[in-house]
Amino acid sequence: MKDMDRRDFLKMSTGAATAFVLSVEGAGLFAQFADDVSPVNAAVIGAGRQGRVIMGELNKFPFVTVKAVCDTSEGRLRGAKRRAKGVATYPDFKQMLDTEKEIDAVFVCTPSHLHTDIAVACLAAGKHVYCEAPMATTIDDCRTIAAAAKKASTVFHVGLQYRSNPIYKLAREFMLAGSIRDTVCVRGQFHEKTSWRMPATDPAKDRALNWKLFPDVSIGLLGEEGTHQFDIMGWFLNKLPVSVSGSGSIRLHNDGREMPDTCHCNMIWPGGLNMNYTATLANSHFGRFEEFVGTMGAIRLVGDFGWLFKEADAPTQGWEVYAVRQNLHKDQGITLIADATKLAKQGKLKEGVGLPHPAMYYGLQDFLLSVTGGKPSACPAPLGLRASVIGIKAHEAAMSGKEIVFEKEWFEI
Repeated sequence: MKDMDRRDFLKMSTGAATAFVLSVEGAGLFAQFADDVSPVNAAVIGAGRQGRVIMGELNKFPFVTVKAVCDTSEGRLRGAKRRAKGVATYPDFKQMLDTEKEIDAVFVCTPSHLHTDIAVACLAAGKHVYCEAPMATTIDDCRTIAAAAKKASTVFHVGLQYRSNPIYKLAREFMLAGSIRDTVCVRGQFHEKTSWRMPATDPAKDRALNWKLFPDVSIGLLGEEGTHQFDIMGWFLNKLPVSVSGSGSIRLHNDGREMPDTCHCNMIWPGGLNMNYTATLANSHFGRFEEFVGTMGAIRLVGDFGWLFKEADAPTQGWEVYAVRQNLHKDQGITLIADATKLAKQGKLKEGVGLPHPAMYYGLQDFLLSVTGGKPSACPAPLGLRASVIGIKAHEAAMSGKEIVFEKEWFEI
C-alpha cells in the first residue's frame, strides 16, 4: 500500500481499515522470487563478524553461491574456506575483481572507513553492490560512493536492514496512518555490555583490528550503531533533522581507547520535536529499541518485535481483532504481526509474533529481489548518504560538545 494522507485513512470504514492490515502482507515475510530466478554468484569482501553473518544468511537463498571471499587476515580466509566449500579466497579486492569475472554481486563488509575505494571499484567493474552501513565515515566519502552509484547501471544497496524488516514496515504504516496521532517525542538507545575490543596476538595489528576505538578512522557508537537507528527515526517521521548536540565519555572501558564507551545525543526535528538517544558499552539494560510517542499512543520497536500502546481515549479502528496483546511492564501493548490477517484465518496468529529470520535476512532478500527481478533498491545510495551524514554529525557533536546545525548541501550528491 502506498503512503496515504492520515486524514484520508481516518475517514475509512472499519472494513477498509482491515484491508490496510491485509495490504501489509506485501511487505511480507517471504520473498516473491521468480520460479526461474537466475543464479547469483556472490563475493564477500571482509570476512569478520558481519561478513560471516551475511554468508550464513546467504546460504538460505538456494540460487546464491558465494564464489569468493576477500580479507587481509589469513585466519579469516581459512575460516571462510571451512564454511563454504570450493570458495576462492583473496587478500586483495582488486585481485579478486580482476580474477573472478563471473561474480554478479559483491557484499562489502569491511570496516566502515574502508568502504569507499572498494564500493567504487566494484561499481566500476559492473557488479551489484550491497554496502554495509554507515556507507562511509566522512561526508566526502559518502558523496563519492553515492555519485558512483548514481552513474552505475547495477544495483547499489546500503545495509540499513531495518528498512526491510517486516515488523518495522508494518509499524511505519500504522504510524503514517495516524495510529499514534501527533508525535510528542522520540526515544532510542543501544545498550550492550561489551568492550568492542578484539584480542590481537600481534601488537602491530591491534589498531587495525580495533579500528572502532580510534577517532581518526571511527565514528564511534553514534556513527556505527546510531546511524541505523537515526535512519529509522527519519524514515518514520519522513523528515531530516534540524540540529544535534551530544556528549561522550569513558564510563567503564578505560583500556587505552580514544573513543567514548558511552554517548548521549539530543536531536531536534522540524517543529521542535525532540529525539533523545543513548548508546553505551557499559550496560545492557533494555538493550536496543526505538520508540515513537504520540498523543493517541506509542510505538516501541525492538528488532524482531514491535508493540503499539494505545491511549485510553484512542479510537478503535477495526484492525485490533488481528492482534495479540502482551504486557510490557505495567502497560498492555498490541503486538505488531506481519501477515496478521492470513495467520488469523489459519488460527496461527500467536505463532506470528516476532520474525522467522534475523533482520539481516530481510535486507539481503530485498537486495536480491533488486538484483534478480529489477525491483528498485529498498535502500539506495541517497538514503544511505542521508543516514550516514546524520550519524557522522551526531558523533562529531558528541566529541566536540557543540551543537551542530544540519546543512542541506551535506545530503546532496
